[in-house]
Amino acid sequence: MTQTQLAEIIGAAGWETSEYSERKELMSDLIHYNEQFEKIVDIIESAKERAYRKVNEELILMYRDVGEYISRQSENAEYGDAFVQKLADFFAANYPDLKGFNRRGLYRMKQFYELYKDNEKVSPLVTQLSWTNHLKIMSACKSMEERIFYMNMCIKERLSKRELERQIDSGYYERYMLSRKPLAPAIEEFRKATGNVFLDKYVLDFLDVPETVSERDLQKSIIRNLKNFILEIGKDFTFIGEEYRVQVGKHDYYIDLLFYHRGLSCLVAFELKIGEFKPEYVGKINLYLETLDREVKKENENPSVGVILCASKDDEVVEFALSRSLSPTMVSEYNLKLIDKKLLQNKLKEYIELVGTSSDEE
Repeated sequence: MTQTQLAEIIGAAGWETSEYSERKELMSDLIHYNEQFEKIVDIIESAKERAYRKVNEELILMYRDVGEYISRQSENAEYGDAFVQKLADFFAANYPDLKGFNRRGLYRMKQFYELYKDNEKVSPLVTQLSWTNHLKIMSACKSMEERIFYMNMCIKERLSKRELERQIDSGYYERYMLSRKPLAPAIEEFRKATGNVFLDKYVLDFLDVPETVSERDLQKSIIRNLKNFILEIGKDFTFIGEEYRVQVGKHDYYIDLLFYHRGLSCLVAFELKIGEFKPEYVGKINLYLETLDREVKKENENPSVGVILCASKDDEVVEFALSRSLSPTMVSEYNLKLIDKKLLQNKLKEYIELVGTSSDEE
């Protein structure tokens, strides 16, 4: 734009050149100060976050200490189990406004202490979770391994109470453990390289789609429910785009969903399939990954990863299809309804027993 054209625009707006300069300078000052003020907001928010963590830490330690006191007194023959009820009655009569110290709440504190008192692995974790998340884990999990798993997930993914409930109800722990079963060398190599980030089964019960759905509608529903989808696949995923265009020669290709994984420092391409896995899908995802690595990936990033998400799969066909694939690719199933958690628990139990039997034979 020439100076004459700029002058004409300023004149049409009814500004004098000097007035325009003053307004421009004022806007520049405002932008500068806004940036400075945002830094102060960041300081305030960081302080609030540290204060919240400290308050939560002291709260959890208080519940643990109260639980320890109750546990020790309950062992005393003089008090026994009646001690909890007498203590609850005392709080109700003398401190009626103090919430959480009824009979049920006091038993939970006792349970909290007794569950974790001798576990060194848990000690550094307990103060990093909210009390509501602890209550859900204690009531829903059957083994210490499962409790520790969800504790670590809460810390890493910063799960809210509702998000934690969803993961437990969908059998995330069982699905994760079953995804670690030994498979073909090519798949094992992929798992090792990606740190077991990807699951063998994903539950997409939050999608508002019928059982018979087109791939396009499945994709659109995932975009509409992106927050829940990222909760299911992991919060380290950052969404980049849908129908992401890549060009090879004179041809355009479109990746269904493209993400970036912060932990793995790589691009992740999701290919959605509404039917059973077919071997030819591997060739297509290989093309996508090679193109991403050549044209999109930055020098400091790791090679791109592919996930073929199918309604069903034959593990033997998957093994054969991936055995000579050089690209890091995972073939996973999706369910549009919650999987029966009891079924998952039984499958995990069978797998653990099988592993135990194999170990004994060796």
